[in-house]
Amino acid sequence: MVNTMSLLLGPMRQHIPGFKELSEHKDIIELRPGKEILIPLFANHSQNFELLVKEGDQVFIGTKLAVCEERMTVPIYSSVSGIVKGVRKVMHASLKPVAHVVIEPDGKQERVQAFAPIDPDQASREELTAFMMNAGIVGCGGACFPSYMKYRGVSGIEKLIINAVECEPFITADYKMVQANVEEMLLGVHTMKRMANAKEALIAIKKSHPDLIDLVEKACAGKDGIRVAVVPDVYPMGWERVLVRELMHKEYEKLPSEVGAVVNNATTAIAFARALTKGEPIVDKVVTVSGTAVREPVNVHVAVGTPVHEIIEACGGYTCDEVKLIAGGPMMGKTIVNDQWVIDRATNAITVLESRPFDSIACLRCGRCSDHCPAGLQPVRIAQAVKLKDSEAMKKRGAMDCIECGLCTYVCPSRIDVTENVRKAKRTLAAAKK
Repeated sequence: MVNTMSLLLGPMRQHIPGFKELSEHKDIIELRPGKEILIPLFANHSQNFELLVKEGDQVFIGTKLAVCEERMTVPIYSSVSGIVKGVRKVMHASLKPVAHVVIEPDGKQERVQAFAPIDPDQASREELTAFMMNAGIVGCGGACFPSYMKYRGVSGIEKLIINAVECEPFITADYKMVQANVEEMLLGVHTMKRMANAKEALIAIKKSHPDLIDLVEKACAGKDGIRVAVVPDVYPMGWERVLVRELMHKEYEKLPSEVGAVVNNATTAIAFARALTKGEPIVDKVVTVSGTAVREPVNVHVAVGTPVHEIIEACGGYTCDEVKLIAGGPMMGKTIVNDQWVIDRATNAITVLESRPFDSIACLRCGRCSDHCPAGLQPVRIAQAVKLKDSEAMKKRGAMDCIECGLCTYVCPSRIDVTENVRKAKRTLAAAKK
């Protein structure tokens, strides 16, 4: 159970510089597929996919390439037209070697309809959930969790919460997507609200985006039970537990549905609307490329499977020799040693920072990491357990509840990588469970 002690001790959140101005007011640039597209066979930690194509096959945008039914049904579709060249195992944004379907684009970008559209107002809740599953709709904000699982068999839902907060520094992909596709987002929200049988849908937007708030509020006019919820500009407001706490003043143990909520990302709602009306799976992404070490920060529209080095080149390249390349944002993203990985369906950002070493000092026992932890954990005590190799203490202190938001490291005056200590505890407990 989540430790709520920190509710009495500290804010459990922090305003941090956003650097959104680097990319949010620039036009999205289009990047056509290059010589190779590599589609990751990966979804929600699963890699056990049944491959539906073979080397030499002609594929089109929308051709089903593979399906995983290991724990959850997740189909994967081609993002380009071209010839399948085989399967190659390369590094994935999750920091794991993953099998990728390699496609040589033919430059034509011809499409096939991946599946038949469906009328969201005529279909039943069960039919819509099955449709979402077969369309391969996953969380587009970074999690890649199959969205249909949030709606299957749920009851007693009071609020559908649509996450358009985008609380990580630098990232503006959701902002640009909502701005350009507000009506599609509202169709997705309307349908998800039906699927959850929710009384109300709230679209959460940070107060620091008055232009987006105004745009969405005007679009919501006349839409029954859908409204904008303005939230503070603090981190990690985009984490679903913090959103539920902010908008419903409730705490839950494992899932938001325990307190009558379902949470989905705004870009996921847009992707779902396109599936409903056009029979299109998630085959392309708008990705924020930003940071202190990329020459031209901007949002880029690319096919899923586009290599990152091609995207960096399109953004003017690096500004220095030593860079820190992050899949995602600087707080929760994963640092990768090179730019040979590719964009997946859940990738929303590439953050490029100057690589600067820094020195830490001994822990001051100030308690700031505990005060600011949005999960109500005590990272210092978890770190002590790691040092003592005390697995029982790691478990008791709730190490597995950590979402690795990075806030404890951010607020640490000793510049200790507190988050990494908790990661070590999680790895130790995961290994013991196996």
